[in-house]
Amino acid sequence: MIIAMDFGNNIFESTLVDVVAFVFVFLISWLGIFLYQKIAVKKSILAYSNFRMLHEGSIPKGGGIVFSFIFVACVLVLWWFGKLPEDMFWVLGVGGFVAALFGFLDDLINIRASRKLIVQICLSGWALYWFGGPVLSEINLIPNFISIPFFLFFLVWVINAYNFMDGIDGMAASGAVFISGTLAIVMLITDGSLELATLFFLLIASVGAFMIFNWPPASIFMGDAGSVFLGYVFGSLILDTILNVEISVWTWLTVFGYFIADTTVTQIARVILVKNWYGAHRSHAYQNLARITGSHLKITMGVTAYNLVWIFPLTLWTVLQPEMAIVAAVLAITPGVVLTYKYGPILSSS
Repeated sequence: MIIAMDFGNNIFESTLVDVVAFVFVFLISWLGIFLYQKIAVKKSILAYSNFRMLHEGSIPKGGGIVFSFIFVACVLVLWWFGKLPEDMFWVLGVGGFVAALFGFLDDLINIRASRKLIVQICLSGWALYWFGGPVLSEINLIPNFISIPFFLFFLVWVINAYNFMDGIDGMAASGAVFISGTLAIVMLITDGSLELATLFFLLIASVGAFMIFNWPPASIFMGDAGSVFLGYVFGSLILDTILNVEISVWTWLTVFGYFIADTTVTQIARVILVKNWYGAHRSHAYQNLARITGSHLKITMGVTAYNLVWIFPLTLWTVLQPEMAIVAAVLAITPGVVLTYKYGPILSSS
C-alpha cells in the first residue's frame, strides 16, 4: 500500500512539473512576443501592403523568431539533462536554430529564391544525416541514389508547403497547435514516445502564445522565421517517426489533411495554368475565400473547425484501427482537394 501511495505521488509530482513547465514556456513566449512586437515597430521590421498581402497598413513581421528560439532553448535544456537523444539535439536544436535564424534574415532583407533553396536543401540534408542516415544504412531496401534525393525533395517540399500556409491571420499558427496537440494525444493513447509527446507539448506552448497575437485580426506575423522553422521541424519529425516506425505515414497524411490538399493541388494547378508558376502569389483556396468573404476570421475558424470535427477523429482512427489508416488518410485529404480545386488557382485565373 505504501508502494502504491509512493507511485501515485511520483505520478502527481511528475504531472505537476510538466504543467508548470508548459505554463512557464507559454508565458515566456507570450512575454517575448509582446516585447518583440514593440521592438519591431521601433526598428521598422514591418510587413507593408502589397499584392500578396490581404491586409492594409503595416504590421510587425518576423515574430516567429521568438517561439522558434524558445522551442530551441527547450530542446537544449532537455538534451542537457539527458531527456533527449543526441540526434534530436542536432536536428531540432542546432538545425532548428539555423532554420529560424535564416528565416528571420529573409524577413529582414528578402533573400533571393535560389539562395533560399540552397539553404533549405542543406537543412534537409542535415536532418536526413542525423535522422535518416542510420536507418537507411541498415535497411538497404532502396538504393541510396534513389532514397536520398527522394527524402531531400520531401523535406524541402514540407518546408515550403508550411510556408505556403502562412497567408492569412492565424492559419499557420493554429495549424501548428492543432497538429502538435493531436500527435501529442496520439503518443499518449498509444503509449508512444514520451520524448515526442514532450516536444509536441512544447510546440503547443510556444506557438500557442504567438497565436494569441496572430489570431484575426493579427497584430503580428510569424514570417519565414516561424513558417520555415515549423516546416523544418515537422518535416524532420515526419522523417524520424516514419523511418523508426513511431508514427505512420498515414497518420501524418491524415493530421496534415487540409494543408496537404491545399498546397499540393494549388501547386499542380499553377504549373498547368500559370507561366511563372514558381513566383509569389496569393491564389490558395483559403486566401481566395478570405477575399470573397472579406474575413480572415471566418476562414481560419472554418479550417480550425474542420480540423477538430473531421481531421482529429480520423487521425485517432489511424492509430486505433491501423488497418483502416489508408481510408482515413483519403477521407482527410479529399474534401480539401475538392475545395482547393474549386476555389484555388482556377478561381484566381478565371
